[in-house]
Amino acid sequence: MTIEPPAPGEPRRPDGPRDPGDAWVVAPTGERYWGRFGAAGLLAVDAERGVLLQHRVSWSHFGDTWALPGGARHEGESASGGALREAAEEAGVPEAAVQARVLSVLDLGYWTYTTVVGDVIRPFEPVISDPESRELAWVPVGAVADYPLHPGFAASWEVLRGLLDVRPAVIVDVANVMGSVPDGWWNDRAGAAARLISRIVGLAGRGVPASALDLPEHTWYPEWTAVVEGQARSVADADGVEVVRAEGSGDDAIVAAAQLAMARGRVVTVVTSDRGLAGRATDAGAAVRGARWLLDLLDA
Repeated sequence: MTIEPPAPGEPRRPDGPRDPGDAWVVAPTGERYWGRFGAAGLLAVDAERGVLLQHRVSWSHFGDTWALPGGARHEGESASGGALREAAEEAGVPEAAVQARVLSVLDLGYWTYTTVVGDVIRPFEPVISDPESRELAWVPVGAVADYPLHPGFAASWEVLRGLLDVRPAVIVDVANVMGSVPDGWWNDRAGAAARLISRIVGLAGRGVPASALDLPEHTWYPEWTAVVEGQARSVADADGVEVVRAEGSGDDAIVAAAQLAMARGRVVTVVTSDRGLAGRATDAGAAVRGARWLLDLLDA
């Protein structure tokens, strides 16, 4: 592998000097890949309009094709951060308009490309905001393959399309997980529940390895629900985690939450080590993981 600087007129940041990541990685076989530290792109999914595609200018690599807003990552930059930054620079995607759902990673050993599949949670109109975009458009999912696509995007599209219907959700039996750690929770159930939910918020931001959910690809960002009962019902709401306060039986509330999520097309995992509840959740169609599964993810 070697590193080549870009030639005059090739992609660059819209403002200021080039970033050190703006360079070609040359494979031992001679192929060139843009981004010294890898590259990333955003597949923004709007439930009503389809996916956001960029018509690339003719002078770009594989120019005059359609692909995702994206580009070279900066040194030390996360894949998600790079994809969202590039989408903002190239297509005017507003901050916090898209919520990541899954990371799909092409890893060649010497170069990586990460596709961030994200759901539009605040509708927006894309804006051509740098010279690399000739046109931006919301394209219905069923029509994407009809466009002249960038070869890399074309090769991954069918796999990416298969991910669009997969939406994982994790429902946590807070009392059971909390009770599995002898940290004095019995003296302050609400405080212990709040601490656990705070840790789940952090995990929601980091994402869950695909293997932990028995799903394909690299990292998933499930919808999280924490069900609390009894004294823990006084716990405050949390950003990124839905808090459900059981009016009666916590087990009944968990099963009801799982059934509701599955009715909405979610792939549901219930976290509990209670055998009776685990059986009910399995009968309802959910996967079940024990408390240790979640605690290991929180400690990772």
